[in-house]
Amino acid sequence: MSVSTVGNGRIELSARTALVAVGDLLAIALFVGIGELTHGINPILNPGRFAGTLTPFYLGWLLVAGLGGLYTAAATGTVRAALGRTIVGWVLAVGIAQGLRSTAVFPGSAALTFAVVSVFVGGTLLLLWRGAIAVAK
Repeated sequence: MSVSTVGNGRIELSARTALVAVGDLLAIALFVGIGELTHGINPILNPGRFAGTLTPFYLGWLLVAGLGGLYTAAATGTVRAALGRTIVGWVLAVGIAQGLRSTAVFPGSAALTFAVVSVFVGGTLLLLWRGAIAVAK
């Protein structure tokens, strides 16, 4: 059975890929939501602020994941592949997000301490999710 792809085979169009993508976006939203709450900002009462903080991470992740083949069966085919590809992708995505946050378009700024926290906290959530998907295949 062949799998439909886009982006020169970098993204497979399947129910599994859609599930992985939704889980990724939820993990990233959870990371940002926890961060907002930690800083005294309620994401539900301040949806514009939450969206403004979340968007650079979504843009960074979706760009890296799409170009890096993170939405293919191989990317979550084994726990090793899932964890290795995810952490590299997340570090790159955080770099992009920090660059976007350093502009006037998004709230916040590019700070090394926030980048480190983003890599560890957001990365942990993504690694847990993608590791679980790899085990469950």
